[in-house]
Amino acid sequence: MLKHYLCCAALLVVTLLPALQGSAQAPSASGAATGNAAPPLSFRLDEGRNINSFIRQGPVAAHLLLRSGNQPRMLVAFPAGNSGVGLWFSKTDTPVRWTLVGAPRPATINDAKGRPLRGIEAEVQANAPTLNPARAVLSSVRVLRDFEALGTMPDELMLTPQLENRRLVWARDRLDGAAGYRLSIEALSDTKITASAITAGAKGSIQLKLIALTGERPLTPLGGAALLSANAARDARAREVLSFLSYREKYLAGSWRFDTYFGRDTLMSLTLLAPALQPPAIERGIDSVLTRLAPNGEVAHEEDIGEFAILRNAKEGRERTARPTYDYGMVDDDFMLAPLAARWLLSSDTPRPRAQAFLAAQIQSGGRAGDALVRNLEWVVQRTAAFAADPAATKLVSIKPGRRTGQWRDSEEGLGRGVYPYDVNVALVPAALDAIDRLLVSGLLTDYLKEPQQRTLKRARQQWEVWSQWAAPLFAVSIPSERARTSITSYAAALGVPAASALEAVGNDVVSFNALSLDEQGHPVPVMHSDDGFALLFDTPPPDRLERAVATLTRPFPSGLSTPIGMLVANPVFAGPEVQARFSNGAYHGTVVWSWQQALMVAGLDRQLARADLSAGLRARLASARTQLWSAIDAADELRSSELWSWSFADGRYRPEPFGIRSADADESNAAQLWSTVFLALPKNATGTYSPSARPR
Repeated sequence: MLKHYLCCAALLVVTLLPALQGSAQAPSASGAATGNAAPPLSFRLDEGRNINSFIRQGPVAAHLLLRSGNQPRMLVAFPAGNSGVGLWFSKTDTPVRWTLVGAPRPATINDAKGRPLRGIEAEVQANAPTLNPARAVLSSVRVLRDFEALGTMPDELMLTPQLENRRLVWARDRLDGAAGYRLSIEALSDTKITASAITAGAKGSIQLKLIALTGERPLTPLGGAALLSANAARDARAREVLSFLSYREKYLAGSWRFDTYFGRDTLMSLTLLAPALQPPAIERGIDSVLTRLAPNGEVAHEEDIGEFAILRNAKEGRERTARPTYDYGMVDDDFMLAPLAARWLLSSDTPRPRAQAFLAAQIQSGGRAGDALVRNLEWVVQRTAAFAADPAATKLVSIKPGRRTGQWRDSEEGLGRGVYPYDVNVALVPAALDAIDRLLVSGLLTDYLKEPQQRTLKRARQQWEVWSQWAAPLFAVSIPSERARTSITSYAAALGVPAASALEAVGNDVVSFNALSLDEQGHPVPVMHSDDGFALLFDTPPPDRLERAVATLTRPFPSGLSTPIGMLVANPVFAGPEVQARFSNGAYHGTVVWSWQQALMVAGLDRQLARADLSAGLRARLASARTQLWSAIDAADELRSSELWSWSFADGRYRPEPFGIRSADADESNAAQLWSTVFLALPKNATGTYSPSARPR
């Protein structure tokens, strides 16, 4: 289903590479290591039932989450080793409300063997007469998020608390004997505590001191003058989130659930953030991706590190070791590296000597950056050759066999059960081929190319021409007027939302849009989607394709993607009741709003407005779409740093709702998400200013 279920996919491709945790200060393709210039951080983001408090100071980086409601919990996630500790309480008859008393403070305690455990201490209160601890989980964040979703965990990780005076303590070593984890909750004031119950005293509230610690090795913060340039927007919240997620070794995808490397998230975020980043920040991110490439050049989607790597290695017959493993199950990230590399290495802001030095430098896993990059470029050309030779739908790039996930919509229903994704085939593949051609022509790759590789890369230009001409038309869908109006009316009634403005927007015209994906036979899956943003950012679509994309974006839901509180990432209005049920506003990639997808669309509109070959009327429609989208973005501004959000409709208006606050929601949104910080590079009041990421044709 969601990202945290991908580890169970039967056809997951896993490769072991040298451990990356050993030398945080080793020289890399980003140049020699420098001191930690990142200032301390302490900030808070509350959403729905969740209090989210973040701290980074010295070797400590932690995210404390307090979940209120009838199923209360507390957990702390650490970027170090993607580790965490959490305590789930039994269901309560009445909702519990947590209060955080002051900001968390850094804490360091030596374990029984004298090894440092680092983390936080904090004082919390709960307005409940009694709380009953149900299960503590101390391990990898991957284990915590699986426990939250499934309620299960490996038996060997089960712990019984020790009662020490007025303190409950859970502590253990990591499975390989390394320094592990510790969680303690101490009763304060007149609160009473036993192994099975925490009871309020005369004051009527439970008062506790929480200490949460990990023995995993800290990461090296990337911040200060090494992170954001003077071009970055003065958005304090986005700056804090980005800084918390940025490290010299890698960028974290999001907290609390994805406190580690994800290839797609890194590449897409850097592509959008590039105008607001310092050179070392871009180079560090590219280095982290090159370091985790498969031998054949595929980009790693996710990494298993720390105790989750130990569990994975042992399960698959290897020794009990924390040696990282990498998941190569996605296909979209494979085509994102070349456009970002070309954007950076060929930019007028990157002196050629710097580009040459980057390619010649050693990446974290060893070897030259240029050699690693060429592996990916060669793989891209080879992977896209079949469609270039015979542009049939079934020769497009598909997700991997046996899977329902393969790109950013990585939940089981995200692609509508299609196998050929729109974004990969219409936008990312042509962008990658274009980037390869430009890199080859630049001469920067000469020292890294053997004759067979050079011959392969020379095919990129011709293959780009075929993909650019023939891929997009395969996804075009047209719905006759009468059928469109009937579908809109019935779907609106089923959802309890108004249909009048949606019907007015389509009038008596045929409704045209691009399919979300194609099925195994190459037939379009008729779900409207926000992935036109990829085409607007990476391509120069002809006017008819631009008109189709803008119309889908601006038509009011349920005839398009527009709502007053954000752009929806999917709309199944023309796909029938069964598909509509799978794309609800409780589905991870259903009729919900993803922050970064709105940023992608804004950047794409800006890029198209920079063109000089569009009619005045089309330019006006693009500018109007940008204004309309920004209005919706501003309407849900308090959720902008979140991963995604949902909505409700009542009293004649849409209301944004944090994703995960309802029992029907498929999962819980991250309060801090890497690619939701990309608005730092998007000026609201300027149009046509976004630097193109591909060469105009």
